[in-house]
Amino acid sequence: MSNPHRKSATVTTAADGTATAYIPVVSGRLSQIRYVKDDYAAGVDFTITNETTGETLWTEADVNASVTVAPRQPTHGTDGAAALYAAAGTAVNDQIVLVNDRIKIAIAQGGDSKSGTFHFTLE
Repeated sequence: MSNPHRKSATVTTAADGTATAYIPVVSGRLSQIRYVKDDYAAGVDFTITNETTGETLWTEADVNASVTVAPRQPTHGTDGAAALYAAAGTAVNDQIVLVNDRIKIAIAQGGDSKSGTFHFTLE
């Protein structure tokens, strides 16, 4: 691991239960995302993306408790074909790389004026 660092944001919803927030510009391999529940309503939905490319970093519906995820993306050969383990066809995944991009956090169904905190660990 080279130069690991963490960026965090506490995201508070509007009266309609939605919110959008951004992590300032980051670069590195995304190792994990930690959501720490404060008082979002049960069943909160997350859509977390790379702002520039729109690439999905984490999307999940109906989250009810604090959780840590380690998002990965499929890899490909130089011919553009999916890289697979053996003949069984299991995808080969690797960390997602961000380069001078902001992370966008979109919340839905979070409840009126509720919050939660997101921690992004990058290498």
